[in-house]
Amino acid sequence: MTEATPLPPLPDHLSSDARSPFHVAAVFEHDIGIRFNGKERLDVEEYCISEGWIKVPAGKTVDRKGYPLLLKLKGKVEAFYR
Repeated sequence: MTEATPLPPLPDHLSSDARSPFHVAAVFEHDIGIRFNGKERLDVEEYCISEGWIKVPAGKTVDRKGYPLLLKLKGKVEAFYR
């Protein structure tokens, strides 16, 4: 049998953008999911569990540097490993 590697704890605030100070590369080595107000979301770029918000892209709109514009949605946030 192979021994399972322990999963790193999910942080309270996490961003998928590598330029962000809230980016934790070890967490992204595993498949994670975000449940927002009871529904699983696949388009979450950043979340904060304690403050209760997620950031999602605003369609195909980008800023002048080519990065997607993000909308902040407030509600109940749950992060989990799939």
